[in-house]
Amino acid sequence: MNQEPPSNILCHADCPVRATAEIIEHKWATLIVRDLLSGKKRFSELERSLDSISPKILSERLRELEAKQVISRTVLPTVPPTTEYELTAMGKEFETVIRAMQDFGILLLKSAESLK
Repeated sequence: MNQEPPSNILCHADCPVRATAEIIEHKWATLIVRDLLSGKKRFSELERSLDSISPKILSERLRELEAKQVISRTVLPTVPPTTEYELTAMGKEFETVIRAMQDFGILLLKSAESLK
């Protein structure tokens, strides 16, 4: 993967880094994608996994990610209705981004430990 590094030029609407940032810029979005990498999840499963997220914010993030075609939502005909969320094909491509964030986070945590 020999691509040119990101440049310092102005970030126009067609900038690929900007396009990605617009999907993951909101708090919780990357953690929702991370949780869905392992497969379908119901709202309550995501809510438990994301510990301190409010139901309102989780709903907003899920709607945003669905609108950007990163996740899909399926309402099952149960009583009460059950909703499942899963990554779309495009959403699954975020795994490389999440893995890179994980690797960088490990470096940050090790660096912080060495300063103690």
